[in-house]
Amino acid sequence: MSRATESIPANMDLQQMNQAEPKRQHPFIRSLKKHWELYLLVLPPVLYLLIFKYIPMVGVQIAFKDFSVVKGIWGSPWVGLKHFEAFFESPNFWLLIKNTIGISFYSLLAGFPIPILLALALNEIRTGFFKKTVQMVTYAPHFISTVVMVSIIILMLSPHVGVVDKLFSMLGFPMTNFMGIPEYFKSIYVWSGVWQGMGYSSIIYIAALAGVDPSLYEAAKMDGASRLRKIWHIDLPTLVPVTVIMLILSLGSIMGVGFEKIYLMQNPLNTSASEVISTYVYKVGLIGANFSFSSAVGLFNSVINLILLIIVNSISRKVSENSLW
Repeated sequence: MSRATESIPANMDLQQMNQAEPKRQHPFIRSLKKHWELYLLVLPPVLYLLIFKYIPMVGVQIAFKDFSVVKGIWGSPWVGLKHFEAFFESPNFWLLIKNTIGISFYSLLAGFPIPILLALALNEIRTGFFKKTVQMVTYAPHFISTVVMVSIIILMLSPHVGVVDKLFSMLGFPMTNFMGIPEYFKSIYVWSGVWQGMGYSSIIYIAALAGVDPSLYEAAKMDGASRLRKIWHIDLPTLVPVTVIMLILSLGSIMGVGFEKIYLMQNPLNTSASEVISTYVYKVGLIGANFSFSSAVGLFNSVINLILLIIVNSISRKVSENSLW
């Protein structure tokens, strides 16, 4: 009897304690209740990625099918790697690869260091009015639409009426149709892009330089360091992490040459130098209505970009300890 009477209060105490103790919630639920405003803020971009980036991936399967609009994606028959083999055996394959990689590397070599140099130069300017003027002049071309930009290029380089051709004529050179010469296409495309984008691309480097501790400059000045020494020992090390990340992203999209500008600059005379994978996919897929073949070409392009991104990121992580992941 004594043991039974002693166990009853103990059981009652445990039951009361269990009832009094609140139920433990999952950490995510607690975080959601506490920071619901932040989750609400991040919801639109997440929905955007899901709706416009991930859900459309279902359509990638048409690259392995003979897609028919009547049968739809699910009803079209599987053909395996037929369209990939057709692209690899196409006479345009090596031309497309050469032009795409050539324009991409040319753009990277010419356009990647110039925003860094511009940011370093602007960081050395102490006059506020002059610095703001230079920033405004270099940023403004970025906001010119692609159509207007290409129209300016064509008008500037047109024979007889173009400013460049008239200038060359005044110097005694013969009339030249620059847009019709394949050898000039890459340079026109790349350097016009450098002029248009260098100011806007330098913003991220200027922001990185703005975070440098002013005491470092003061200490360097007291030690008698010149401007070049300050740039070499203070500014450049500050820009290394940002530069590595931007370089990884640039190399990871080496096969992703923009479509709009190249397509607008194309003409029958320069097609041998201007035809790239993006324009070829548009012509074959949309104009030629060969959706499966164009999807296979686009998927091949995306896979190559993904492989390059992973390789470059791995190399960067081992060499410099700076990487995307």
